[in-house]
Amino acid sequence: MDCSYYDAHVCRSCRWIEIPYGDQLAAKQARVASALPAMVWLEPVASPEEGFRNKAKMVVAGTVDEPTLGILDPRGRGVDLRGCGLHDPRLRAALPVLADLVRVARLTPYSVPERRGELKHLIVTVAPSGDLMVRFVLRSTEAVPRLRKHLPVLLASLPAAVVSVNLQPAHKAVLEGPDELMLHGDTLTMRVNDLDLHLRPQSFFQTNTAVAARLYREAAQLVSAADPSSVWDLYCGVGGFGLHVAAPAAQDGRSVVGVESSEQAIESARLSAADLGVAARFLAGDATAYALASDDAPELVVVNPPRRGIGPDLAGWLEASPVRHVVYSSCNADTLARDLAAMPSLRPVSARLLDMFPHTDHHEVLVLLSR
Repeated sequence: MDCSYYDAHVCRSCRWIEIPYGDQLAAKQARVASALPAMVWLEPVASPEEGFRNKAKMVVAGTVDEPTLGILDPRGRGVDLRGCGLHDPRLRAALPVLADLVRVARLTPYSVPERRGELKHLIVTVAPSGDLMVRFVLRSTEAVPRLRKHLPVLLASLPAAVVSVNLQPAHKAVLEGPDELMLHGDTLTMRVNDLDLHLRPQSFFQTNTAVAARLYREAAQLVSAADPSSVWDLYCGVGGFGLHVAAPAAQDGRSVVGVESSEQAIESARLSAADLGVAARFLAGDATAYALASDDAPELVVVNPPRRGIGPDLAGWLEASPVRHVVYSSCNADTLARDLAAMPSLRPVSARLLDMFPHTDHHEVLVLLSR
């Protein structure tokens, strides 16, 4: 992949972009294999080299009349990256329209050096259908009436299924705040492997839809081979893993319980489960606390934690439990290795690298553990 931003040294985020993609995959495979115990390694899953990101998280800077959408330079000034080749082309097409809205609605970009202004970020997500979720991260509600006024123009210009305002008043390096004001719609439908997954503004979803679809298929195949009657999907997000392995509610088959700390994600998962008519329950709460407080255990547990891993408490519970299988999806081989060491009774059987993040050293690994 060629990138004029990288060549001009205005954005160097894709640190591996000069490495041939096949060599990138081989280096990631060697890295994760060296960090983890011996097991069978399946063929790695490659990603498209460009246009794979379904989400654009753009810092807004510059001026009302000449806004920049992209990143900040070391001085805190805006660097415009509207043409970033990582983004889905439909995101790239939406960004100039949103820049025009910044000008028309007089949304003053936030200046980090001067600590003034209103619009901090634009977060735009595209579904496989082409529908968009557009989120304006503002410092306050001052600009909300102007956004509402110009909303019809935005909706006429873009296929926006969801438009919202996120409030982030604090001057710190945090992308968004806890409060969300809905201006239009409420959920973006992400169709993945013939399943409709509902995504609300503050719900997590993998940024590489094609590889996420493969990840869910791989996990579903592992679960199907183990054929458990009960599954927990811990750190379930919008229910991607759980919904892929749940049985129809009309059948006396596999039950699934998903646990996630984000209430918005749980609302999304419940909506998807109802639409699909599957035997899956989704609960808002801490995954570790749920396991420790439970009187019983499932036959199989799927875990998809953040980079910090599942930690010693949940790993200890799994080690002592009667759980027969664990399907562990990890974005950090080092914390994964630590967690595996804390569960010696659950033997690593097989693993597969899935490349969610080309041109970087980041990785995703799916591991099957069996007691």
